[in-house]
Amino acid sequence: MSDSALSPVDQKRRQRYRRLVFLTWFLTLDLIMFGAFVRLTDSGLGCPDWPGCYSKITPIGAMADIRAAEQVLPDGPVTVAKAWIEMIHRYVAVALGLMIIGIMVMAWRWRDLIGRTPWLATMTFFAVCLQGAFGAWTVTLKLMPIIVTIHLLGGMGLLALMTWLAARERYHIPINPDNHRYKPWVAFGLILLFMQIGLGGWVSTNYAALACMDFPTCNGQWIPPMNFEEGFSLVRGLGVLPNGEAISQLALVAIHWVHRNFAWVIFAYMGFLVWRLRGDPGLRGPCHLIALLLVAQLFTGLTTIFFEWPLLIAVLHNGGAAGLTLATVTLLVRVTGMQPAQVRRANVPQFA
Repeated sequence: MSDSALSPVDQKRRQRYRRLVFLTWFLTLDLIMFGAFVRLTDSGLGCPDWPGCYSKITPIGAMADIRAAEQVLPDGPVTVAKAWIEMIHRYVAVALGLMIIGIMVMAWRWRDLIGRTPWLATMTFFAVCLQGAFGAWTVTLKLMPIIVTIHLLGGMGLLALMTWLAARERYHIPINPDNHRYKPWVAFGLILLFMQIGLGGWVSTNYAALACMDFPTCNGQWIPPMNFEEGFSLVRGLGVLPNGEAISQLALVAIHWVHRNFAWVIFAYMGFLVWRLRGDPGLRGPCHLIALLLVAQLFTGLTTIFFEWPLLIAVLHNGGAAGLTLATVTLLVRVTGMQPAQVRRANVPQFA
């Protein structure tokens, strides 16, 4: 049924659900950006325990412990600033979790009114719980690269689920039915994108962003000397191999080189896909956004190399990956033919 056919109380309930979904989606995107800031400022161990800070709720109560650690290692992982950065990230994550719980409760309680299965909201709840667990392991396992990378992918996965929830509630021009056949193409593009995000996370967590200081070659060579076995040894600590030896520069070059070159696969595949779909008015918005973000990612990636990893550009590069995720998921939702439930039931046209 359309909104106009609902009682005033039901209209308010449906609007309340929509607003919470969009607000939570926005907060998820913000949290991913802030998580990148945490990682890039080396604040992941600003409070070296979990969930509190030296067993205190805020860094204020832990100030004596923080100052003591800072005196021993002034440039170490524990400082007052880093403690606050890490704890603010945790506070926002808790708020996000509570909001997702609210979405799940509404989705089940008002499922007939909303007109959608509540299982997607339930899946999002379990995803945020798993993400919280990996956030804890990130600290307790001392920034183990594979855990930090999975935590990053989990954040992007959570953003994808929230985008799916939000996209179901957003009106758009109905697409050409012939374009439904591109659903597996877009889904495969999303898989490739997550692979590239994982490779990017592996670069970041291993501090390999500056392993190649030129472009398009790497250290003056198209295929430089590399050690893939060391570089992609997954179960190990930060900066060391499973046998305890320090990871080599050749391993860092391998990590960087694979991420850099796989980016061309993403650029070519997604660029061709959006070029094919851009003519459909119902798909034009996400297609244009993907094209813009692909160019922006290339620019921020090159700027990171040439200006030696400036913090703002590195955070924007992470944000571009999040933007590509939400735009690709939106494109996928639309090529499946999904429309907001009340419009789909009423069989009336929609507008972008």
